Amino acid sequence: MRPSSPSGVRPSPFRVAVQLAGIAALAVLTACGPASQTAFPGGPPASRSASEDPREESPEDPSEDADRGPSGGSTDSGGSTSTSTSEVDVERDDMDPAIVTSVRYAAHDTYDRVVIDLDGDVPGYNVKWVDEFVQDGSGRRIDVRGGAYLQITLFPAHAHDENGVPTWKGGPVYPADLGNLTDVVRTGDFEGRVGVGLVLARQAAFQIEEQGGPNRLVLDVAH
Repeated sequence: MRPSSPSGVRPSPFRVAVQLAGIAALAVLTACGPASQTAFPGGPPASRSASEDPREESPEDPSEDADRGPSGGSTDSGGSTSTSTSEVDVERDDMDPAIVTSVRYAAHDTYDRVVIDLDGDVPGYNVKWVDEFVQDGSGRRIDVRGGAYLQITLFPAHAHDENGVPTWKGGPVYPADLGNLTDVVRTGDFEGRVGVGLVLARQAAFQIEEQGGPNRLVLDVAH
Protein backbone atom coordinates (compact mmCIF):
# COMPACT_ATOMS: atom_id res chain seq x y z
CA MET A 1 0.00 0.00 0.00
CA ARG A 2 1.26 3.49 -0.93
CA PRO A 3 1.73 5.98 1.90
CA SER A 4 -1.00 8.64 2.00
CA SER A 5 -0.57 12.39 2.33
CA PRO A 6 -0.71 13.90 5.85
CA SER A 7 -4.29 14.86 5.26
CA GLY A 8 -5.16 11.45 3.98
CA VAL A 9 -5.87 12.90 0.50
CA ARG A 10 -3.50 12.21 -2.32
CA PRO A 11 -2.55 15.46 -4.24
CA SER A 12 -3.39 15.50 -7.91
CA PRO A 13 -0.58 15.69 -10.48
CA PHE A 14 -1.99 19.07 -11.68
CA ARG A 15 -1.79 20.64 -8.22
CA VAL A 16 1.76 19.38 -7.76
CA ALA A 17 2.77 20.97 -11.05
CA VAL A 18 1.25 24.34 -10.05
CA GLN A 19 3.08 24.29 -6.72
CA LEU A 20 6.40 23.50 -8.40
CA ALA A 21 5.89 26.34 -10.90
CA GLY A 22 5.21 28.76 -8.04
CA ILE A 23 8.38 27.68 -6.22
CA ALA A 24 10.43 28.16 -9.39
CA ALA A 25 9.04 31.66 -9.95
CA LEU A 26 9.77 32.63 -6.34
CA ALA A 27 13.35 31.43 -6.74
CA VAL A 28 13.83 33.63 -9.83
CA LEU A 29 12.44 36.74 -8.06
CA THR A 30 14.63 36.09 -5.02
CA ALA A 31 17.74 35.80 -7.19
CA CYS A 32 16.94 39.08 -9.03
CA GLY A 33 16.27 41.12 -5.89
CA PRO A 34 13.57 43.80 -5.48
CA ALA A 35 12.22 45.51 -8.62
CA SER A 36 13.70 49.00 -9.24
CA GLN A 37 11.58 52.13 -9.88
CA THR A 38 11.88 53.90 -13.23
CA ALA A 39 14.25 56.86 -12.98
CA PHE A 40 14.05 59.96 -15.15
CA PRO A 41 17.36 61.67 -16.03
CA GLY A 42 17.48 64.92 -14.12
CA GLY A 43 14.42 64.01 -12.07
CA PRO A 44 10.78 63.28 -12.91
CA PRO A 45 9.13 65.06 -15.82
CA ALA A 46 7.98 68.56 -14.93
CA SER A 47 4.28 69.21 -14.85
CA ARG A 48 2.84 71.23 -17.74
CA SER A 49 3.23 74.93 -17.05
CA ALA A 50 0.91 77.74 -17.99
CA SER A 51 3.44 78.96 -20.54
CA GLU A 52 2.96 75.70 -22.50
CA ASP A 53 -0.75 76.33 -23.01
CA PRO A 54 -1.20 76.55 -26.82
CA ARG A 55 -3.69 79.38 -26.32
CA GLU A 56 -0.83 81.56 -25.15
CA GLU A 57 0.70 81.45 -28.62
CA SER A 58 -2.31 83.32 -29.96
CA PRO A 59 -1.68 87.06 -30.43
CA GLU A 60 -5.19 87.67 -29.09
CA ASP A 61 -4.58 86.07 -25.67
CA PRO A 62 -2.34 87.97 -23.25
CA SER A 63 -2.92 85.58 -20.33
CA GLU A 64 0.40 83.81 -20.90
CA ASP A 65 3.31 82.92 -18.66
CA ALA A 66 3.16 82.02 -14.99
CA ASP A 67 -0.13 83.01 -13.43
CA ARG A 68 1.19 85.36 -10.78
CA GLY A 69 0.54 89.01 -10.25
CA PRO A 70 1.78 91.96 -8.26
CA SER A 71 1.87 91.46 -4.51
CA GLY A 72 4.23 94.09 -3.14
CA GLY A 73 8.01 94.49 -3.17
CA SER A 74 10.85 96.53 -4.63
CA THR A 75 12.82 96.85 -7.82
CA ASP A 76 15.38 94.19 -8.81
CA SER A 77 18.18 94.30 -11.35
CA GLY A 78 18.03 92.08 -14.41
CA GLY A 79 15.19 91.12 -16.72
CA SER A 80 12.33 91.66 -14.30
CA THR A 81 11.27 93.87 -11.43
CA SER A 82 9.57 93.05 -8.19
CA THR A 83 6.25 94.69 -7.55
CA SER A 84 6.23 98.33 -6.50
CA THR A 85 4.81 101.71 -7.43
CA SER A 86 8.29 103.16 -8.01
CA GLU A 87 9.69 104.23 -11.36
CA VAL A 88 11.48 101.52 -13.35
CA ASP A 89 14.25 102.52 -15.76
CA VAL A 90 16.22 100.05 -17.93
CA GLU A 91 18.71 101.42 -20.48
CA ARG A 92 20.05 99.54 -23.49
CA ASP A 93 22.37 101.19 -25.97
CA ASP A 94 23.95 100.09 -29.24
CA MET A 95 21.06 97.98 -30.49
CA ASP A 96 18.72 98.08 -33.45
CA PRO A 97 15.28 99.50 -32.63
CA ALA A 98 12.67 96.94 -31.64
CA ILE A 99 9.36 96.97 -33.48
CA VAL A 100 6.18 97.05 -31.41
CA THR A 101 3.76 94.79 -33.27
CA SER A 102 0.83 94.76 -30.83
CA VAL A 103 -0.26 95.49 -27.28
CA ARG A 104 -2.64 93.01 -25.63
CA TYR A 105 -4.39 92.96 -22.28
CA ALA A 106 -6.59 90.72 -20.12
CA ALA A 107 -7.99 90.56 -16.61
CA HIS A 108 -6.97 88.04 -13.94
CA ASP A 109 -8.43 87.50 -10.47
CA THR A 110 -6.37 90.14 -8.69
CA TYR A 111 -4.53 91.99 -11.46
CA ASP A 112 -4.65 93.08 -15.10
CA ARG A 113 -1.96 91.99 -17.56
CA VAL A 114 -0.60 94.01 -20.48
CA VAL A 115 1.67 92.34 -23.05
CA ILE A 116 3.77 94.39 -25.49
CA ASP A 117 4.77 92.16 -28.41
CA LEU A 118 8.11 92.92 -30.03
CA ASP A 119 9.92 92.10 -33.25
CA GLY A 120 13.61 92.20 -32.31
CA ASP A 121 15.44 92.30 -29.01
CA VAL A 122 13.83 93.78 -25.92
CA PRO A 123 14.84 97.47 -25.86
CA GLY A 124 15.30 99.78 -22.91
CA TYR A 125 12.16 100.97 -21.16
CA ASN A 126 10.90 103.35 -18.53
CA VAL A 127 7.75 102.91 -16.44
CA LYS A 128 6.48 105.73 -14.26
CA TRP A 129 3.35 107.44 -12.98
CA VAL A 130 2.41 110.70 -14.70
CA ASP A 131 -0.26 113.34 -14.18
CA GLU A 132 -1.58 113.04 -17.73
CA PHE A 133 -0.68 111.63 -21.15
CA VAL A 134 0.74 113.88 -23.86
CA GLN A 135 1.46 113.07 -27.48
CA ASP A 136 5.18 112.59 -28.18
CA GLY A 137 6.47 115.25 -30.55
CA SER A 138 3.56 117.67 -30.41
CA GLY A 139 3.20 117.73 -26.63
CA ARG A 140 -0.58 117.88 -26.97
CA ARG A 141 -2.62 116.48 -24.11
CA ILE A 142 -4.42 113.21 -24.85
CA ASP A 143 -8.02 113.46 -23.68
CA VAL A 144 -8.58 110.38 -21.51
CA ARG A 145 -10.04 110.18 -18.01
CA GLY A 146 -8.94 107.93 -15.17
CA GLY A 147 -7.87 107.80 -11.56
CA ALA A 148 -4.19 107.17 -12.38
CA TYR A 149 -1.88 107.14 -15.40
CA LEU A 150 1.05 104.76 -15.90
CA GLN A 151 3.41 105.65 -18.76
CA ILE A 152 5.59 102.99 -20.43
CA THR A 153 8.22 104.26 -22.87
CA LEU A 154 10.34 101.88 -25.00
CA PHE A 155 13.65 102.96 -26.57
CA PRO A 156 15.05 102.43 -29.11
CA ALA A 157 11.80 101.26 -30.65
CA HIS A 158 9.36 101.95 -33.46
CA ALA A 159 5.69 101.16 -34.01
CA HIS A 160 6.03 101.32 -37.79
CA ASP A 161 7.99 99.53 -40.49
CA GLU A 162 10.71 100.98 -42.75
CA ASN A 163 8.02 102.32 -45.09
CA GLY A 164 6.29 104.20 -42.29
CA VAL A 165 3.33 101.79 -42.14
CA PRO A 166 2.10 101.35 -38.54
CA THR A 167 2.81 97.94 -37.04
CA TRP A 168 0.70 98.61 -33.93
CA LYS A 169 -2.56 99.37 -35.66
CA GLY A 170 -5.66 101.24 -34.51
CA GLY A 171 -5.88 103.61 -31.60
CA PRO A 172 -4.56 105.84 -30.31
CA VAL A 173 -7.01 104.91 -27.52
CA TYR A 174 -7.89 101.23 -27.04
CA PRO A 175 -10.76 100.56 -24.56
CA ALA A 176 -9.95 97.80 -22.07
CA ASP A 177 -12.61 97.94 -19.31
CA LEU A 178 -10.81 95.48 -17.04
CA GLY A 179 -10.57 95.27 -13.25
CA ASN A 180 -8.32 98.35 -12.92
CA LEU A 181 -7.19 99.04 -16.49
CA THR A 182 -9.77 101.09 -18.33
CA ASP A 183 -7.87 102.11 -21.50
CA VAL A 184 -4.55 101.60 -23.29
CA VAL A 185 -3.18 104.61 -25.17
CA ARG A 186 -0.50 104.88 -27.84
CA THR A 187 1.12 108.09 -26.67
CA GLY A 188 3.72 108.22 -29.42
CA ASP A 189 5.99 106.70 -32.02
CA PHE A 190 8.59 109.41 -32.44
CA GLU A 191 12.38 109.60 -32.77
CA GLY A 192 13.03 106.02 -31.72
CA ARG A 193 10.65 106.02 -28.77
CA VAL A 194 7.26 104.29 -28.46
CA GLY A 195 4.88 105.33 -25.70
CA VAL A 196 2.25 103.04 -24.17
CA GLY A 197 -0.07 104.67 -21.63
CA LEU A 198 -2.24 102.73 -19.17
CA VAL A 199 -5.33 104.51 -17.90
CA LEU A 200 -6.25 103.03 -14.52
CA ALA A 201 -9.10 103.41 -12.08
CA ARG A 202 -6.58 103.77 -9.26
CA GLN A 203 -2.84 103.74 -8.64
CA ALA A 204 -1.68 100.27 -7.64
CA ALA A 205 1.43 98.11 -7.41
CA PHE A 206 2.81 96.89 -10.73
CA GLN A 207 5.40 94.43 -11.97
CA ILE A 208 7.15 94.31 -15.36
CA GLU A 209 9.08 91.37 -16.77
CA GLU A 210 10.96 90.63 -20.00
CA GLN A 211 10.02 87.39 -21.74
CA GLY A 212 11.29 85.63 -24.84
CA GLY A 213 10.07 83.25 -27.52
CA PRO A 214 8.73 85.61 -28.90
CA ASN A 215 10.22 88.67 -27.21
CA ARG A 216 7.78 90.77 -25.21
CA LEU A 217 7.31 92.89 -22.13
CA VAL A 218 4.70 91.70 -19.64
CA LEU A 219 3.32 94.19 -17.14
CA ASP A 220 0.91 93.24 -14.36
CA VAL A 221 -0.90 95.90 -12.35
CA ALA A 222 -2.96 95.07 -9.27
CA HIS A 223 -6.69 95.71 -9.06
